[in-house]
Amino acid sequence: MKTYISILRGINVGGRNAVKMDALREMYCRLSFSDVQSYIQSGNVIFRTEETDTKSLEKSISAEIVKTFDCEIPVLVLEREEWRNALKNNTFLKDSSKNPDFIHLTFLSKFPDKILTDKISNVNYPPDEFCFGNSVIYLYCPNGYGNTKLSNTFFERKLKLTATTRNLKTSKELLALADLK
Repeated sequence: MKTYISILRGINVGGRNAVKMDALREMYCRLSFSDVQSYIQSGNVIFRTEETDTKSLEKSISAEIVKTFDCEIPVLVLEREEWRNALKNNTFLKDSSKNPDFIHLTFLSKFPDKILTDKISNVNYPPDEFCFGNSVIYLYCPNGYGNTKLSNTFFERKLKLTATTRNLKTSKELLALADLK
């Protein structure tokens, strides 16, 4: 069995797409996942399953969310080692001048097309910074993520894919919980 981390985009934000975590965990259990655990109210779920195709897992979870909660919510699923690599390769962590409280990871539904990444690689919204990883964008937003123009919507529009962001603290905690499985 493999351990996965799933992240849902846009639940329990601004009163929209309200989903209780106990109901979400129950839904994951109905999908025959084991060791289901949620973390905070923003749609982070760690689970184990025999299934190895993350795209198939995303489709199954998304379809069950529609049936259970009557809302369409983008879901990204990463295997534990993919998550670990995303954290390990974060270039902002290697820069001691960067305050870790302002580092975020924007996870992408796929690796973006190079033509599209080239188009935005020179976008500049100081003091915010970003750089590309493997299906992840590393963000540094010293005035806070809530104040950046480098939002999920920005990257989704420019890169033609689904994106959802977690701060560094949450990203590390999700990996720590996944490592307990």
